[in-house]
Amino acid sequence: MATYEDVLLFIDGEWRKGAEGAALPVLNPATGETLATVAKAGRADLDAALEAAERGFRQWKATSAYERSKIMRKAAELLRERAEEIAWLMTSEQGKPLAEAKMETLAGGDVIDWFAEESRRTYGRIIPGRLPNVSQLAIKEPVGVVAGFSPWNFPINQSVRKISAALAAGCSIILKGPEETPAACAALVRAFADAGVPAGVVNLVFGVPAEISEYLIPHPVVRKITFTGSTAVGKKLAALAGAHMKRVTMELGGHAPALVCEDADIDLASKILSANKFRNAGQVCVSPTRFLVHESVVDDFAERFLAAAKAVKVGDGTAAGTTMGPLANPRRIDAMERLTADAVKHGGEILTGGKRIGNKGNFFEPTVIRDVPTDAQIMNEEPFGPVAIINRFSTLDDALEEANRLPYGLASYAYTKSTATAQAIGSRIEAGMLSINHHGLALPEVPFGGIKDSGYGTEGGADALEAYLNTKFVTQAAL
Repeated sequence: MATYEDVLLFIDGEWRKGAEGAALPVLNPATGETLATVAKAGRADLDAALEAAERGFRQWKATSAYERSKIMRKAAELLRERAEEIAWLMTSEQGKPLAEAKMETLAGGDVIDWFAEESRRTYGRIIPGRLPNVSQLAIKEPVGVVAGFSPWNFPINQSVRKISAALAAGCSIILKGPEETPAACAALVRAFADAGVPAGVVNLVFGVPAEISEYLIPHPVVRKITFTGSTAVGKKLAALAGAHMKRVTMELGGHAPALVCEDADIDLASKILSANKFRNAGQVCVSPTRFLVHESVVDDFAERFLAAAKAVKVGDGTAAGTTMGPLANPRRIDAMERLTADAVKHGGEILTGGKRIGNKGNFFEPTVIRDVPTDAQIMNEEPFGPVAIINRFSTLDDALEEANRLPYGLASYAYTKSTATAQAIGSRIEAGMLSINHHGLALPEVPFGGIKDSGYGTEGGADALEAYLNTKFVTQAAL
């Protein structure tokens, strides 16, 4: 069994305490008890990380793509070898069941492998010249030092995409990891370090998020920003980056609609959507939230979905049989209570759940609310918790109008046996991702990102590397 120890900063190839010696507590969300501490970075630590990353970039940029790929694949192997231990750390600090934590860790290895292969294919191109003695080349070059900001809900999944894309492109990175779930993120960085990534290429800091972002983003050493988190914070960081002309990838909040049409396979839809609603206690940016169900099948769907919600076993993520752990922090409990109460106030009917479980830890009942009007808070604010809303629709136009009503556009889902309906939804839905009749998002090789207030850019697929690369045009006339 692993032990949860104090988490340190990783700067210039060394694990170290903050220069000022400050640290923040890390709590177990299942018990509320302190697990250990995480080192808090101050200005001196950030300066050290910036200096290291600048040196690391020069070395890593000069390393061949083939050598970078080998080192990254070794990191993936180490991550898989350590999956059991890392999963225990993640569950201890974040709460998700061990099976989910191990799956996230193993999937992290797949992400590294995929970007490792893509690093060998960052091709430029030859553009035919208009004169026979003129050559024209579009050359891809790494953008420079990256500042990455990663959230607490997926300590490895979100961090590994940022690190892997940066390294594949030839960039160095300073990752601001999640203070609430730091150990799993640190274990990921350790895998890269142990695989042979040179000192300074990957750096990890923790601390006060606003202080770190407000210092790193404007700093002239940093040339690229990647952030996963709330829309409100993302807009502030994007504005700060824009003021300094920094390249930006933003993966922000969502409020995913799930359309269940009259001809849908109701059993399939209820099984897949319920599993993904309550995965990670609903603390997933692509979690289905607004279930828009045709009036002819809404009762059948609600009955099946309700049964699935009641079958969820809530408990400590390390306990056998647990299928949903606690929420990651007390803030999420407060939000669930507020949003649920407001939904009822506006006329919504609670079919199950709606309450905190016990007074120890951050446990909340899997909750299903039916017929919630659009002016309720939960219909406009991302719940980021185990609460599902089931509303009915009469026509596809009505469903699409509601699906597109909000300024968010991250993930969306649909269930129908009609090719024509699927094509109509695909062409009219306003979202960066749409999955029809299955849950097919977030694979390493496919795009992952949103539109509108859900951000811009992608952290998956071949397009993800483009944000870490500059295109240089070189033309030459032979004399």
